[in-house]
Amino acid sequence: MTMRAISLLISSLLLATASLSNAAQSTQSNEAAVKHAYKLPPPAELQYSIKARQSGLSLSGSASVKWQYTDQKYSIVTETRAMLIGKILDASSQGVIDDYGLAPEKFVEKRFGKPATTTSFERDSKTLRFTASTETYTLKGGEQDRTSASWQLISMARAAGDNFKAGTEWKMFVAGRRDADPWTFKVIGPATIKTPMGELAVIHVTKAPPADSKDQQLELWLAPGMEWYPVRLKFSDADGDFVDQVLESVKKN
Repeated sequence: MTMRAISLLISSLLLATASLSNAAQSTQSNEAAVKHAYKLPPPAELQYSIKARQSGLSLSGSASVKWQYTDQKYSIVTETRAMLIGKILDASSQGVIDDYGLAPEKFVEKRFGKPATTTSFERDSKTLRFTASTETYTLKGGEQDRTSASWQLISMARAAGDNFKAGTEWKMFVAGRRDADPWTFKVIGPATIKTPMGELAVIHVTKAPPADSKDQQLELWLAPGMEWYPVRLKFSDADGDFVDQVLESVKKN
């Protein structure tokens, strides 16, 4: 696998590319989240296989997610490995659990060959800060990072039950390495997919980029019969490139 291939895989594994909006525009879009009921899924370790196509290159790898919480605190640690190269991407989200659900305090991302970046949710000063940029945002409640966002969605889906249905939308304000953007998850509806764990009944959800954006589209397939864990995630670019991540095993802690 070439260095270019590694770079392409890392870029595509990010949940969204960096926003190009300036600080003033971003701050205006940061509205307090609607408080939804939530029900956290049981702590678990999830293992995924990854297949991708980037600029004509076929790539493969693996990923792990360790989801934990105790005493009103949570931790999510993810690790991605590429075939023949080893670890290429680490990300972690740590924080507390409040009235909105997950409330991140620190989001750290380490890419292959680059220094780690830290996104800090400073609750005392109500300020969101980044080591990779000078952007700042006012915390108003319900903000997530790119690692916690999916698990916040899962928690809301578990509490919503039958109300997590086709056509409904679930909004969040999500921080990355350098800035933050509003995200909208839309429920497409029930489906059945094949995985190494067998054929599973799932709920298909998408996070589409704004109409004027070239950000990636994120699709998730959540399995109600497996605590709503994400059994498949797919990141797609407008040019047809993609990363497809499929669950291989789950170990509840």
